[in-house]
Amino acid sequence: MKARIAVHRDFKIGTIDDRIYSAFLEHLGRAVYGGIYEPGHATADEDGFRDDVLELVRGLKAPLVRYPGGNFVSNYDWLDGIGPKNERPVRLDYAWKTTETNEMGTDEFIRWCRKAGTEPMLAVNLGSKGFTEALAMLEYCNHPGGSYWSDLRRKNGSAEPHNVRIWCLGNEMDGPWQMNHRTAHEYGRVANEVGRAMKVFDPTLELVACGSSNHNMPTYPAWEAEVLELAYENVDYISLHQYWDNWDDDYLNFLAKSVPVDRYIQTIGGVIDYVKAKKRSKHNVYISFDEWNVWYHTRKKGVSDGDGVNWAKAPSLLEDAYNFEDVLLVGCALNTFIRRSDRVRIACIAQLVNVIAPIMTQTGGPVWKQTIYYPYYYASLYGRGDALNVAVDVPTYDARVADDVPYLDVAAVRSRDGGTVAFFMVNRHPDEALAIDIDMAGFAPKGIAEHVLIAHPDLKATNTVANPDHVSPRIGDGISVIDGRVKGNLPPRSYHLVRVSV
Repeated sequence: MKARIAVHRDFKIGTIDDRIYSAFLEHLGRAVYGGIYEPGHATADEDGFRDDVLELVRGLKAPLVRYPGGNFVSNYDWLDGIGPKNERPVRLDYAWKTTETNEMGTDEFIRWCRKAGTEPMLAVNLGSKGFTEALAMLEYCNHPGGSYWSDLRRKNGSAEPHNVRIWCLGNEMDGPWQMNHRTAHEYGRVANEVGRAMKVFDPTLELVACGSSNHNMPTYPAWEAEVLELAYENVDYISLHQYWDNWDDDYLNFLAKSVPVDRYIQTIGGVIDYVKAKKRSKHNVYISFDEWNVWYHTRKKGVSDGDGVNWAKAPSLLEDAYNFEDVLLVGCALNTFIRRSDRVRIACIAQLVNVIAPIMTQTGGPVWKQTIYYPYYYASLYGRGDALNVAVDVPTYDARVADDVPYLDVAAVRSRDGGTVAFFMVNRHPDEALAIDIDMAGFAPKGIAEHVLIAHPDLKATNTVANPDHVSPRIGDGISVIDGRVKGNLPPRSYHLVRVSV
């Protein structure tokens, strides 16, 4: 099977916002307690943060980490998580039916971000709380001093403001599962009023309004249209969320699930353009795809995702063991964000540690990389620069979720220094290798700077604490520059990073 690919030096989608390689941490299961925070662990620092986890997070170079939720935030009082730890209340978390000790809160998370080399993306509660609480949290975090809330922060040990630049106005408020779920009209009015006040405090803040929880919601895409009608001038992003499953163990259909995501982004981009035109506005709103991942393994095994937990403290929830098959879909999803980087400016893999995450820990024990760590890692490291238009001529197949799915999924990024072009490629075909022929017009390719291959004979192979490198990248071969073109073969069911010197 053959695949012809063409890129041109002068034809680009645009400059990628590095924040599409961001992540998410929620007070859910062992994401925080037993994940990033475990006092008494052999690697714990003076703040109780696991340094072995920090090391892997630093390696990902995630520009943002969204916190504290998620469903958790819609019944969360941020005041519970500040001040002396021995005075903080223990609360019941109604989102996940667990008990929240509030040992970790806003100040601790900011300190963790600084150590992790990332920036905070904080969510305010617009479910059970509202305008007053959101503005108090903003003032606490960002005002230098001389006011009640900023002086309280200083009293709590943070003399300098946290300077949080990006704020989420609630979470998944379209979802009936959300604490104090709202209609689009109710939510749009609240988001507009809170957003307007936040912009009065600091017009340079970036604000994310809640979009659809997934593209199968009955209110999609009317929800986005109504929310933006009400709040357009006071928000900068509309959020999209999507999780993928493979309940029926259909490999080709599973690998096709990144295709509807492209349509999802395109549709909401059209909604944004419609509202902007209707309002005769000069303001631009972009997409924050701030929850995405594969999520079904624990559910498939009948493991609870919240029901019947009996208010336990940091139980093991949603701890999907990712396999090699998931590597391929995650690679395709990241390629989609690169190709749609004119619309998508922020994207957060959900989540970062233990809970549907690329990083896993054993309480009191080691940390290891899940299979999906690797495509995320390579995209974050080498997917920064200019996204190039890619033309692909390759055979296709029809799946239940989409027709004409190309067997080759590819995105291309020219590095900031202009010295390399990175091709992120997934051969979806279950049985056949793909012979690729890449025309790099205007680039004059010199050679292959790096070729990384992820492949495994068993689609269901996972990494475990006993065998943490079972699925891992290796040096690829068989791709070279011949007569000014990049040529070679991609084995079936394989992920590739090919960096070409130009």
